[in-house]
Amino acid sequence: MYQRIVRGLIFSLLFLLVTIDHAAGTNLVITGRLQSEYHAVHVEGFSSQTALSDPTFFSSWGFRISENLGNGLKAIGMIDWGFSNGTGSSTGAREQYVALSKDSLGILKFGRIHSPFADYIGGWTIDPFVYTALHAAGSGGAMIASVNGLGSGAYTAVNSVLRFDSVNFNGFTFVAMLMPGDSNRLEANLGGLLGGAGGNIGNTGGANGEWDAQLGMKYEFRYLDHTLTVFGGYSRDNVSSQQKHNPFIHLRTEEVGRVGGTWAYKNYRLQGQFERVSNALGAATCSNAAALGDIGDSTRQCNSAMNVGGDGYTWFTSGQYIWGNTSLVAQGGMTIAHAIDLLQKKNSENFTLGAIHSLSKRTSIFGGYQRVNVDDPSNTKDRDRNTWTVGIRHQF
Repeated sequence: MYQRIVRGLIFSLLFLLVTIDHAAGTNLVITGRLQSEYHAVHVEGFSSQTALSDPTFFSSWGFRISENLGNGLKAIGMIDWGFSNGTGSSTGAREQYVALSKDSLGILKFGRIHSPFADYIGGWTIDPFVYTALHAAGSGGAMIASVNGLGSGAYTAVNSVLRFDSVNFNGFTFVAMLMPGDSNRLEANLGGLLGGAGGNIGNTGGANGEWDAQLGMKYEFRYLDHTLTVFGGYSRDNVSSQQKHNPFIHLRTEEVGRVGGTWAYKNYRLQGQFERVSNALGAATCSNAAALGDIGDSTRQCNSAMNVGGDGYTWFTSGQYIWGNTSLVAQGGMTIAHAIDLLQKKNSENFTLGAIHSLSKRTSIFGGYQRVNVDDPSNTKDRDRNTWTVGIRHQF
C-alpha cells in the first residue's frame, strides 16, 4: 500500500512539472528505453552461463528539456539515468548536460555527454545489435568498455566535457569534444597495472592538468537510389602525471584513429569501421568494464583487450537485408593486440548471425548467435566463446 502511494505521488509530481513547464514556455518530455534478453554464454572448457537480464545496461529513463529563446536559439537539457532491467539495480548516470543550440550553427553541450566515437562516427550508429549480447565492437558480445568512454570505450557517456555538434553543411558535419584536465579519475580496475591508487583507480582520464579530446567528421551524399556516408575521427586520452613518472609502467598518451562508412541501396545495408589504437589505456585494455569475468577468473575474457600500454587494431563490418519489418543481419570483426614487454600478442575474431523484427516504431524483438575465436597464448585453455540470445526492446 505504501509503495502504491509513493508511486502515485511521484507520477502526480511529474504531471505537475510537465504542466508548469508547458505553461512557462518550456517543453519537458519523459524519455527512456527498456530491454530484456534471455542469453546464454558458453566459454569452451567451462559451463554455460545463462541469464534473463539486460547484460549491456541499455535500459534507462530521464527527462529532455528545451526552451525556445527566439532568433533560432534554444536552451536544452538532458537528465538520463540507467538501470539494470532484470536485477533491479541502478547503473548510474548516462547523459546529463545543459546546452545551447543555434539553428544556423549547431549545438554546444556542457556536462556528462556521449563520446562522438559512440553516437556520431560509427560506434552504435552502424551496429544493428548495439547494446545487446551480440554487439560487434571489440571482440563482440556482452562486454562494454563503459568506464572511460574515450577511444575504444564507445558505449558510454564521458564526465565533465564540452561538446560541439555542427549543423549540416551540404552533407558535411563535424563534432569536437574536450575534457578538461583533472576531470575524470574513474578508470576501471586493472589490478594496479595502470599505477592507480590501491590498484583500483587508473587515473587515465586527463588527471593532473592534461586535456583529453575527440574529433569527428562525416560526409553523406546520395546518388540515384544509393546513400553513402564516410567518416573519420581521432581520440586522445592522456595519462596522468603519476603514470608518466612511474618507472615501472612506462605509459604514454593513448591515441585512437577511426575511419569507416556506410552504404544503403533499397533493402540492402553495408557498414563498417576500422580503429588503430596506440599506447592503449583504460577502456581499450582488459579493464573490469570491458571484461566478461573478474580479475583472476579463469573464464575472464575482454572486449577491445589491447595489452596495457600496447598497440593494436580492431575492426568490424555488417550487412543487412530489410524484409518488410524484419532486418536480417550478418556481421563480423577482429581485434589484434600487439605484444609488449612480457605480454604476448593476442587476437580474437567474431561472427554473428541474427534478426531484428519491428513490432512498431518503438518496440522490437531480436535474436541470434555469435561465435568468438580467441587466440591468447597467455592462457592455458581454449577460450573460444558461443553466445545465443533472444530479447525485446521498447523505447519511449
